[in-house]
Amino acid sequence: MNTEFFTRRATVRAYDKEKELTDAELESLIYAASHAPTLGNMQLYSVVVSREPEAVARLAKLHLGQPAAANCSALLTICADIRRFGKWCSARDAKSGLDNLGGWFMAITDAAIFGQQFVTAAEMNGLGCCYLGSLSYNVDGFKEALGIPEGVLPLYSISVGYPQGEVPAPADRLPLEGIMHRERYSDYSDADIDRIYGPKEALPSSAQFIAENGKETLAQVFADVRYPESLIKSIAAAISPIINK
Repeated sequence: MNTEFFTRRATVRAYDKEKELTDAELESLIYAASHAPTLGNMQLYSVVVSREPEAVARLAKLHLGQPAAANCSALLTICADIRRFGKWCSARDAKSGLDNLGGWFMAITDAAIFGQQFVTAAEMNGLGCCYLGSLSYNVDGFKEALGIPEGVLPLYSISVGYPQGEVPAPADRLPLEGIMHRERYSDYSDADIDRIYGPKEALPSSAQFIAENGKETLAQVFADVRYPESLIKSIAAAISPIINK
């Protein structure tokens, strides 16, 4: 099977400002992404496209000043959207059953699939993309900046543009045994964990990461510095009122 395209792809954070993505090209990619699998063919997502320099600069600040957000040809904010379906139901003498945690779960799943199909379509056409999860650190800020109403939850952004220079080398990944279970889930022993994470921990970049953050292990960098419990709880606190109202 030909899977080389997928195993060689990489995130692109630097874009060529001399080669802009046209509106027609962008719309073609979004149209292609809209044909991704979707639960019940409901398409419970929306995408807010930002291209005006002032708008992109404002959103880049909310994305903590990340260059991938500031220098892209377009910045897409992907949203789980149960509002549009609810309005359709109301206009057709029906009552939507999606305004609950189950409905949001469906919409978040739809939005994730849509976003990845967009990225794949873009990369197959020579563009580069970067997922920006920093949106989750300031959900209310993005809702205000983009005029997002009740029933719509911004999830993440995608920056897109033609790569500047060479596309980076692919990032490391866990071995297949780390993610694939045959017939039934097989829980991980300590030896399994050592075997699965050992190659990642042995990378020179991991040693540098550990030293820069003053930690003893790579797991400590992820758990204590990059994604501490306090940060994850703050994200939960921001989205909980939206999906559990």
